[in-house]
Amino acid sequence: MRQYVVDAFAERVFEGNPAAVCILDEWLPDDVMLNIARENNLADTAFVVKEGSNYKLRWVTPGGEIDLCGHATLAAGYIITRFIDPELSEVTFSTKSSGLLKVAKKGELYEMDFPAYQLKKVEVTDAMTEAIGVKPIEAYMGRDLLCILGSKDEVRNLNPNLEKMKLLDGLLFHVTAKGSEFDCVSRSFVPKLSGTEDPVCGSGHCHIIPYWAEKLRKNSLIAYQASQRGGTLYCKYLGDRVIMGGKLALFSTADINIS
Repeated sequence: MRQYVVDAFAERVFEGNPAAVCILDEWLPDDVMLNIARENNLADTAFVVKEGSNYKLRWVTPGGEIDLCGHATLAAGYIITRFIDPELSEVTFSTKSSGLLKVAKKGELYEMDFPAYQLKKVEVTDAMTEAIGVKPIEAYMGRDLLCILGSKDEVRNLNPNLEKMKLLDGLLFHVTAKGSEFDCVSRSFVPKLSGTEDPVCGSGHCHIIPYWAEKLRKNSLIAYQASQRGGTLYCKYLGDRVIMGGKLALFSTADINIS
């Protein structure tokens, strides 16, 4: 079985968010896919099966299958258009929980179209402040908890308590602030999914971009994820959808043996 490792939202290798992409003829048993994800020990492994002119896509982390992963979706689209179906400039993925997702090649960028999360403003609590070490200006809930901080330096210098963060509502946890070189700067944390910090979180920007599009009164934004690896996202807000674009870098190609 052929497997690729790709750095998504990366200008070069060792930046952005790495994901493995496994190209299958048919689905493997769930426990085998979980073991592959654990063996890879990356945040996400994308499994792809061709169905007619489209592809089916599932995402598995070392902690189990999840319902959406932005950077692994982008990585899967990159691999298909570069190696599997190079005549394609756009790939449509059918997913179990997130409907149809498209990845399109646009020059140097690969773009994906994701549903935007509806944000509900929630009270800033002491628990939030204790978890991240600084009091947020505002907080919002979608699938994830989004906290707005006062400056990009607060975002960059954040040293959160991940155990306390696990106790907060929401699946993932994001902090963001207005940028200078970029429209916004953010970081994303995934302590409930057997992880710590997500280097670049595509699905997190389905929360972050709707907030900043309204706040800055603009629909095209450049976002920077200020993790140790770092990554840049070129985004468009369409009301109920978020288009996220990025560059990708191929790290490895391998045949894996599961017998």
